[in-house]
Amino acid sequence: MTTSAPQPLAGLRVVEFTHMVMGPTCGMVLADMGAEVIKVEPLGGEGTRRLLGAGAGFFPMFNRNKLSIAIDLHQGAGAEVARQLAASADVVIENFKPGTMGKYGLDYAALSQANPRLIYASHKGFLPGPYDHRTALDEVVQMMGGLAYMTGRPGDPLRAGTSVNDIMGGLFGAIGVLGALIQRGITGKGMEVQSALFENNVFLMGQHMLQFAMTGKHPAPMPARDNPWAVYDVFTVKDGEQIFLAAVSDAQWQGFCDVLGLPDLKADPALATNNQRVTQRGPLLKTLRERLAPRSAAELADLMERAGLPFAPIRRPEDLLDDPHLLATGGLADVVVADGEKAGQTVKTTLLPITMDGARLGVRLQPPKMAEHTDALMASIGYSPEQIQRLRAQAAVA
Repeated sequence: MTTSAPQPLAGLRVVEFTHMVMGPTCGMVLADMGAEVIKVEPLGGEGTRRLLGAGAGFFPMFNRNKLSIAIDLHQGAGAEVARQLAASADVVIENFKPGTMGKYGLDYAALSQANPRLIYASHKGFLPGPYDHRTALDEVVQMMGGLAYMTGRPGDPLRAGTSVNDIMGGLFGAIGVLGALIQRGITGKGMEVQSALFENNVFLMGQHMLQFAMTGKHPAPMPARDNPWAVYDVFTVKDGEQIFLAAVSDAQWQGFCDVLGLPDLKADPALATNNQRVTQRGPLLKTLRERLAPRSAAELADLMERAGLPFAPIRRPEDLLDDPHLLATGGLADVVVADGEKAGQTVKTTLLPITMDGARLGVRLQPPKMAEHTDALMASIGYSPEQIQRLRAQAAVA
């Protein structure tokens, strides 16, 4: 597939030793920007190709625009192929446990000796320190980093509804790579970049940490927070539908009352300012819920939109596949599934939420089949057809 978007990283070779979400997200960002991203997989293929349930979308989501080569790193000949491939790279990405890459001579210390221009992006559970020996998952750091506490009801910690730290950790890794590329253009030298799940989660918690520092009060979980706005909530309306409605300024409150036909509330001097409304939030919301309950979500959405007021229907992920804005603006793209029961079928995926020169960064290459590009990639680093066949015969490559 082709795209008219700029490809600012065209000509850059990235070799990706990654699995799951965090590392592949970093590679996807660089690939979407035009880099040649080579995914190194084990001979059976990266594990997310076979995940079920909540993990079924991982591989097609995070591995578009990439090439695939399958190598058995446990064999000396396979590890040598990987080292030769890494030696041809501008950037190496990995997200394995500390010490894993060093066992195969694929750590930054080893690779940078041969290629001082190399940029090496490590994605870990924790940055170097007392916790770096621990095994981390997105849910682990959400629990220990305050996000689950802030998301759930009091006494009921709840993880966020997506792989927020994995995805953002990969994004921060890509940001580090882009900065390192600029620095390399100045100095000619590469560097190691590190990104970590826990530190990403702590970054997300920064506003609440500073809230405590500024007020001396422990931040309450979001469902029980001290809301700075009175009208900022989900309302259950006609036929059990739900809609989020908000009025976060005095001007918006007046417009809210006008468009929804609430002249008595608009005229109430006890509700004239935002801070006054916050002190009356409980009774005010009770009144609003009673008055809005007979009205449909569609009617309320139409009125709020025409008045330029904040609102949102309560949507499920699958609803977004038919979202008129995403369809009209090219926010979704087709990819062909590489594995599983739906192999060969076309599904919709989401693109990076940016434009460059007015265009979305699209799908140039479909998520690869396992080892689809092994021969071409090995040839590009000097292996002859006979050598490739010999390595395949001994199961060093697939």
